[in-house]
Amino acid sequence: MGSIAGYFGGKIDALIMWVINVTWSIPTLLLVIAITLALGKGFWQVFIAVGLTMWVEVARVVRGQIISAKELQYVTAARALGYNNYRIITKHILPNIMAPVIVICAANFAAAILIESGLSFLGIGAQPPMASWGAMIKDHYNYIILGKPYLAIIPGLCIMTLVMAFMLIGNALRDALDVKN
Repeated sequence: MGSIAGYFGGKIDALIMWVINVTWSIPTLLLVIAITLALGKGFWQVFIAVGLTMWVEVARVVRGQIISAKELQYVTAARALGYNNYRIITKHILPNIMAPVIVICAANFAAAILIESGLSFLGIGAQPPMASWGAMIKDHYNYIILGKPYLAIIPGLCIMTLVMAFMLIGNALRDALDVKN
């Protein structure tokens, strides 16, 4: 949606940005909870709810990058060669704007992990027998004061490590795939 809004502009951009802004104005966690409660408890319901809420940041970044890239010489050359808009967007512009998109996607994936863990901690996320680090923390946080804090701390450290790993992988991919270097 961001690529369509950024490339075509005008009323299409205004309509798509209105949808993006309305979706973005609703707090993500509340929207995920509402969608999860509407769809029912479970892993796939959380997966769908997170997917329906985490796309707006990516769409805004893609829109901004396409607005700046569509005026560059290689896009003008592609238009002069008669390529259609779909080919210009997918084959010429998108590969050249992937560095910031990869970083925002890695950050969103890390945020999705935190949201799922939080929902599982609250009992709305993945249900037993499916394992979830948030549910593990919920089941064992009472042991923190009973002399076995590692039962709750280890899943928390695993969440922290995984989120940090996704952020580092996103930054490394940005550096490796950057066409400007």
